[in-house]
Amino acid sequence: MFNDFYAKDTSRKVRAIKRAQGQAGEHLTKPPYGYMVSSADKKQWIVDEEAAAVVKRVFDLCIGGKGPMQIAKILKEDKVLTAKAHYAKKKGKALPENPYDWRDSTIVGILERMDYCGHTVNFKSYSKSHKLKKRIPTTKEQQAIFYNTHEAIVEDAVFERVQELRANKRRPTKADRQGLFSGLVYCADCGSKLHFATCKSFNGSQDHYRCAKYKSNTGSCTAHFIREDVLKQIVWSRIFDVTALFFDDIMAFHEMMYQQRSAETEKEMKRRKREVGQAQKRIAELDRIFKRIYEDDISGAISHDRFLKLSAEYEAEQRELEEKVKADQQEVDTYEQNKSDFDSFAAIIRKYVGIKELTPAIVNEFIKKIIVHAPEKVDGKRVQKVDIVFNFVGEINFLSATQPKRQGA
Repeated sequence: MFNDFYAKDTSRKVRAIKRAQGQAGEHLTKPPYGYMVSSADKKQWIVDEEAAAVVKRVFDLCIGGKGPMQIAKILKEDKVLTAKAHYAKKKGKALPENPYDWRDSTIVGILERMDYCGHTVNFKSYSKSHKLKKRIPTTKEQQAIFYNTHEAIVEDAVFERVQELRANKRRPTKADRQGLFSGLVYCADCGSKLHFATCKSFNGSQDHYRCAKYKSNTGSCTAHFIREDVLKQIVWSRIFDVTALFFDDIMAFHEMMYQQRSAETEKEMKRRKREVGQAQKRIAELDRIFKRIYEDDISGAISHDRFLKLSAEYEAEQRELEEKVKADQQEVDTYEQNKSDFDSFAAIIRKYVGIKELTPAIVNEFIKKIIVHAPEKVDGKRVQKVDIVFNFVGEINFLSATQPKRQGA
């Protein structure tokens, strides 16, 4: 009993120390593959350049449409050392029996680790008792995230895009072909995904997408049929128009993207920033006032009834100010995020200037969602509307700007 009590008490103390360290933003685990401990400061992580290059490649391959198993196979074929083999090589030890045996679970662990964005994530798991070794994952609400604590290997935008792609997993068909837009195409009427349809007898031009809720006219939705070749042409044309407008007249592009962001909006945001600063000062001042009247109440300088009345008034004012600060700050943050989003989208455009054909990487970096409407008959011709939602900026309406002309169109 005494030994058990001693172990339990020691565990409680260790947990308290780890909790304090974690809440202070210190790393609670060893650095993941891609980082190493700094020789100057044992609490700091620095980039391991050799491993970081592999981490970047893993994220790039995922953006390029590859799944964890496919990525593991590529790394194995290219004879890239596994994390265990990499550490053994650095320490001058013998390499494991199969130093290139990458597993899909390892790839998943890399793709889902937010630490690669330069942020520290603490309290990702816990154990119920010092007697149990099993770690139980925590929810995101239970975790503590500290931003920009070390050098990033992967950009935040790339990490977020990878999480979106991972949420819409793409699986190769029996014909060993994978749709270029699988997981991105949605039905305009029911909101379901459009599944990629192909078979070994198709030559590629017959590959198409159709609504998941359509089942030979017995489902709850219509087919919303569209061929992949047609969709490729539509998406490529749309990306071409966007990039052409960007380079032909960047000011017009900027105006189009921020047509709702008028000079009045700029002034409004500046005013809200000032009001947030003033409200925060007033909240801090109310804290000091409340402390003074509390001391006056204790010393008898004012009556207790007077103290209760004043404190109720000040607390009501403080609550109102805090709600206003929260609302105004949210508006300001959204406004600032939109500026950052424009810069991120502009970076993608510059990265893929002069594209000749669509690749999975280009599609995944440009496109967030494609919405396909049911076809209609107009003057005896089949017409189908397709909406394209771009990453960072959403839908782009060319009606507010002069649409660039394509040569040969």
